[in-house]
Parts: sequence; C-alpha cells; structure tokens
Amino acid sequence: YGKNTIKFLRHHKEGKKHFVKEVEVCTHLRLISAQEYLEGNNSLVIPTDTMKNIVLVLAKKNGIATIEQFAIDICKHFMTTFGQVAYVKTYVQEVPWQRLHQNGVPHVHSFIYVPDGIRFCEAEQCRNGPLVVFAGIKDLKLVKTTQSGFEGFYKNEHTTLPDRQDRILCGELFCKWSYGECRDFDFDCTWNKIRECILEAFSGPPDCGEYSPSYQKTVNSIQMNVLSKVSQVQVIETILNNIFYDAVDMKNLGVTNDKEVLVPVEAPYGFCACTLGRKKFIEA
Repeated sequence: YGKNTIKFLRHHKEGKKHFVKEVEVCTHLRLISAQEYLEGNNSLVIPTDTMKNIVLVLAKKNGIATIEQFAIDICKHFMTTFGQVAYVKTYVQEVPWQRLHQNGVPHVHSFIYVPDGIRFCEAEQCRNGPLVVFAGIKDLKLVKTTQSGFEGFYKNEHTTLPDRQDRILCGELFCKWSYGECRDFDFDCTWNKIRECILEAFSGPPDCGEYSPSYQKTVNSIQMNVLSKVSQVQVIETILNNIFYDAVDMKNLGVTNDKEVLVPVEAPYGFCACTLGRKKFIEA
C-alpha cells in the first residue's frame, strides 16, 4: 500500500539566485505482517497521510539535490525509522523547469517549462537487502524526416503495407535503466550523458544522419550506445511507441503533395520494446 501523486515544488535561494525543483512522488510500502488485511488490525499500519508528510518534511530538511538522491533519502528514512517495514519503493518524476535565459544571460529567478522528456527515478529496498536505484526518461518525442525505411518484412494475404525505403520515423520514447546497488556518483551528469546517447543513436551524425531499417533496430542502437558509453548502467529497458504520418491526398485540389503536408495517425499505433543488459546482470 502507499501514497501516490504527492506533488510539490521545492524552492530555495542562494544569495540572489533562486532554484526550483518540482516533483511528483509515489511511495509504496510492504509490512512484515498482513494482519491489517487478514484481521483488520491496523497497529502496524503507517497512515498514507503520514507518508505524505514525511516526504514533504524530507524535502524541506534535505532539499532535492537530485531526484535519485531524494528517492534514496525517502527509502532510507522508512527503512531505518519503522521496524515493521519489510520493503519500500519510491518513484519520483521531475517537472521539466529550466532556468530562463535572456540574451544568453541566465535569469536569477525565472524559469520556463520545456517538455523535452520527463526525468524519473525509482529506489527500492528490502529489509537486509541492498538499496537499488533506477532512473529514466519518458514522454520524449523524437522525429527524423528521412534516413528511415521498412522493407523486406513478412507478407501474406492480409498484408497491405508497401515496402518503404524513405519514410518519416517518429516515436515517443520510454527508457528506464538500472544502476544496480546504490553507489556514490553524479546522478545529474550520468543522466544527461545517457540522454545524449539516446539522441545520438536515434539521429546519427548531424551532417548525414544514420539509416534506420526498423523501429526495432533503432531501439537496439539506443541501448547499445548507452551500454557502451555509460558504465554505470547495468540493464536498460526501452519502449518506442510509433507515431505515423500520412501524406494528404490533394489531387482533387489540383495540387501534387510530395510528402510536404502530412497528418498524424493517432490510432491504432504500433510499438516495439526491448530490455538489454550486461550478461552478468541479465543472468542474475
């Protein structure tokens, strides 16, 4: 059981400069006994309102240096404070506020919402077990207008999709990776590096791009790029929801539309998913 959707903004000042971190927190507990379910005995139950208040107080006392560290702080608090807690899991996602710049100069107290992917993390721990940290990015929409195709696929009497050597590749990306046991490293720097690896693998070199023969190959390229360049990542899960665009038929309007005006196909949509990891962690 637990408390979901604890939303708040943490604001602090360093001299004239202001800082904000707005987050949504979900905290789940499993107790050493199920007596509240089986017998109606609530003596071990930590009320979810108490859980909410603990999250808010920890934000006030500790601040939020990174969302990963904040998730770790929450897990450690429940595990060390309450002997009846057998398992704790905390999910934190961050609202994408970025400091506003005017003529290249960072503003001291103004911020802009930049929806270029939502950063999130999870921390979980069983009593007498290691504290494990996950992180990720979701709702990241990416598109490239060429260097993508799909051909040579299996065909039967129900196949109407033609082979395509040049198409728009667009998708909404979800990536979640495991850091394994909690270690002391720069979560911000590592997350930013992984994000760069994702964008690099999706798009290819800036002057020419890189051909994608399928959404599946693009997903694999993203995962391989992350694992090859970021040693802290042990396992990475990736889901790419496909967003299709169809060219508008303008023949009746007396206009030739050579993929210049397109409309999104909202449903149904396809997806591809894959989990890839270093051998010793997959086997474990």
